[in-house]
Formats: sequence, C-alpha cells, structure tokens
Amino acid sequence: VQLQASGGGLVQAGGSLRLSCAASGRTFSYYFMGWFRQAPGKEREFVATIGWDDGYPYYADSVKGRFTISRDNAKNTVYLQMNSLKPEDTAVYYCAASKYSQYYTRSSSTYYSEWGQGTLVTVSS
Repeated sequence: VQLQASGGGLVQAGGSLRLSCAASGRTFSYYFMGWFRQAPGKEREFVATIGWDDGYPYYADSVKGRFTISRDNAKNTVYLQMNSLKPEDTAVYYCAASKYSQYYTRSSSTYYSEWGQGTLVTVSS
C-alpha cells in the first residue's frame, strides 16, 4: 500500500488543522492506520491509530481530548483532526499502516510497515 499524507501547515496556538492520509493499493491487508510524529531532535512518537475495519480509535495521552482520528473506507483515507494545538505539537506527522491485528501492537512504530512521506505541522506561540 502507498500512503500520501497532506494537510500540514503553520497555525497559531489554539488553532486547528486536519491531516489526511490517502491510501492506495491493497489496503484490505492492513489492520491499523496510525499517525506518528517526530519533532526536531526527538524520537518518533505515537499519536493516534484506528482500526481499518472496526474504526476503533486509540490515542496517546498527550493528544487525548484534542485530536480525533477517523477514516473513510470508501475513500481509503484516514484523517487526523487536531484542535487546541500547542507549540509542543510542532513536528513532522507521518501516517502509517500495520498488518498486525493485535491491540498491543497498535501504538508501536515497530509494527507499522508502510509509511507516508510526512507533513510538517508548525504551531506558533
């Protein structure tokens, strides 16, 4: 599967952005679609994930209540709605796909085999 992320940009603190991840190819082979992010000088970290079939979401504590992940199966697209953005949300955001179905794998980048190119989100204070 190929993943194309988009929607990043510059926004003031407290603002909102919506990221999109368009998937093409054999999407039915993948169980989870996730978003990860990497800030300058930091390791990549988990943000949110959603079951491709059941639509069940899971979030990192740092974004819970502010970010919402959703998917549109007909469009093969996963979205990340980001509200109440903070300067510490500044990072390159990556979407990824995982073939592992076990819930314990869904927040670890190790289990995601396909990655999009990343989209930069910058939150100014």
